[in-house]
Amino acid sequence: MSATTRDAALIEAARAGDRRALSRLLTLVEAGGADADAAVQRLYHYSQRAHVVGITGSPGAGKSTLVAALAGALRLAKRTVAVVAVDPSSPFTGGALLGDRIRMAALAGDDGVFVRSMASRGAGGALAAQAGAAATVLAGAGFEVVLVETVGAGQDELAVAGEAQTTVVVTAPGGGDEIQALKAGLLEIADVLVVNKADLPGADRLVAALRFGRGVEARPHPADWTPPIVKTVATAGDGVSELVAALERHRAWRESGGSGAGRARTLAERRILRLAAARALARATDRARQSGVWPELVEAVISGRLSAPAAATALLDEGGEAER
Repeated sequence: MSATTRDAALIEAARAGDRRALSRLLTLVEAGGADADAAVQRLYHYSQRAHVVGITGSPGAGKSTLVAALAGALRLAKRTVAVVAVDPSSPFTGGALLGDRIRMAALAGDDGVFVRSMASRGAGGALAAQAGAAATVLAGAGFEVVLVETVGAGQDELAVAGEAQTTVVVTAPGGGDEIQALKAGLLEIADVLVVNKADLPGADRLVAALRFGRGVEARPHPADWTPPIVKTVATAGDGVSELVAALERHRAWRESGGSGAGRARTLAERRILRLAAARALARATDRARQSGVWPELVEAVISGRLSAPAAATALLDEGGEAER
């Protein structure tokens, strides 16, 4: 059986509800490459029916607990749910705890829920390189809602907005979140703002800070959508139904034509360029390794003969030479 025929059979089986086939298909997509791209392309049309929700925010805000509570609430509403949970990787081993599966153990045994953990492997934008592709596969497999949870957000970790139709930014009282929430970029990408752990001191102050920031931040949102602020206590389920309602309102607004062509274009451009840059770097690195230049560059930086920026330029130049 050819790879194309095998992958087509996997896709059909996954769409028919075969969870083992779906897992194998996700493994294929996570590995990347031409076969992965072809599989994602075959499922892309079907994926448009799903609601892909990106959930990001500062570490310790309770994103995983909130995702589990949100998935439970969506199941009560008879919606099928898939979760792509991106866990941090060790910078040395590349391994990850994949702890989201542990935190979401309460969802085990529910045929209407599928959880896939992925290691970030140092991918930029707080997302594993193939997390967006995995979301497309899960949406194409027929899940009505796909939740994409990131490692954690900072000023430069905003890629989730390019992978989702609705982006939720989660904050929590304490830890300087009042300042973190006002940093450029976080409010820019938020379609819905969540103050989790709202039973803790400082929650109202954080809500006030978000309202202030929401009012002064230059956002690409059209004037007819103002990101709502939802207070939740995920561990108790408080506010989760209000979050579901906010997500539904945003989806309805988008489907009514309110998404804004300018914002959609900006996000699409960011996503394409981010993926293209990652692939160009991977190709340049592979060619440098094959030619023997890679270890020379590494040793030159270690010995102080070459700066890291100069080595990066040489790496890309090596890739360009190989192309020619």
